[in-house]
Amino acid sequence: MVKRFVWGIAGLVLAALVVIAIAAVRFDIPRDELVAEYAQPPSRFIELPGGADAHVRVQGDEAGPVLLLLHGSNASLQTWEPWAAQLGDSYRIVTMDLPGHGLTGAVPGDDYSRKGMADFVDEVMVKLGMDRFAIGGNSMGGGVAAQYTVDHPDKVSALILVDSAGIPRRHSEDEKAPLAFQLASSSIGRVVMRWVTPRALVEEGVKSVFADPSKVTPAMVDRYYDLTLYDGNRRATALRFAGFKPDDDSLAVRLPEIEVPVLVMWGAQDHLIPVSVAAAFKKRIPQAQIVTYPDAGHVPMEEVPEKSAADVRGFLSFALGGTAKPALPDAP
Repeated sequence: MVKRFVWGIAGLVLAALVVIAIAAVRFDIPRDELVAEYAQPPSRFIELPGGADAHVRVQGDEAGPVLLLLHGSNASLQTWEPWAAQLGDSYRIVTMDLPGHGLTGAVPGDDYSRKGMADFVDEVMVKLGMDRFAIGGNSMGGGVAAQYTVDHPDKVSALILVDSAGIPRRHSEDEKAPLAFQLASSSIGRVVMRWVTPRALVEEGVKSVFADPSKVTPAMVDRYYDLTLYDGNRRATALRFAGFKPDDDSLAVRLPEIEVPVLVMWGAQDHLIPVSVAAAFKKRIPQAQIVTYPDAGHVPMEEVPEKSAADVRGFLSFALGGTAKPALPDAP
C-alpha cells in the first residue's frame, strides 16, 4: 500500500514536470507570419548567390551618399530606424538582417562567423549595385563592419563603430552580460534555449543594454521576442555562440590597416562592452575619433538617437570631404 502510494506521488510529480516543460517550450514562428508583421515597406528580400534570402531596407535620400548600418547580436535592422529617421534627409540608408537574425534567418552553409557575415554583406551590396559607401555597426555588427573594411578597403569611405566588438579582452566584474548571453555561452544553455525561450528572458536582455530601462517599450520587447523565435534563428544563434572564440585576435591585429576616417561611439554606461574598449580601438586606429554618451548604454543609436545621429552627420560631412573635422570629445 505504501509502495503504491509512493509510486502514485512520483507519477504525479513526473506528470507535473512534463506539463511544465511542455508549457515552457516555444516552437519557431513560421516565416510568413513574421514577414507580414515586420516586413512593411521599405523592406525587401534579396536572393543572394549563396542561397540566402536577405531582408534589406534601402531608404532616405536616393541621391545622397550611402550609409550602410549593421546591427548587433540577437538584434535586427529595426535597431537603426531612429538613425534612418534622423539621417534619411541627407543619406541613402541601407540596413539588413545579418545571417541568423531578424527575417533573414538561417542561411545555407550555416556560416555565422564574423568573416561569413562580412561576405554576406558584400553579396548584398553587390546585388544592390553599391560599390562605395560609409559603413557602421553596433556590437557584433561593429566587428563585422571593421572586418568588411579590412577585407574591402576600396569600397569603404568611412567607418563608424558603435559599442563595437572585435577586440579580445578580459572580462571584469563590472560587466553584466544578459542572462540569455550567459546561457548561450554554455553548451547546456544552448540546448535549453533552442526550445525554451521565455519572453521574460528576452525582456531582461533588452533592458540590460539600456542605461534607462524605462525606454524599453512592450512593443520593442515583443519585436525582439518574435524575431528571436523566427524559424531557424535560435538554432543559428546556438551555432554562432558555439563557434565564438573570446581570444580570437584575427581582426584586432588587422585594425591598423584601416586608413579611412573612423568614428568610435560609446555609451558610458555600457555594461556589456565597457567604454574602456573605445581607447583600445583608438590605439590600433590612430586617426579614430571617439565620442561618448554619459546617459547611454550599449545601444546609443536607440537610447540617444538625436544626439548620436547629429554626431554621425558631423563626422560624415568631414569624412566625405564636405566640412572641417568636427570637434568631438575623446573618451576619458
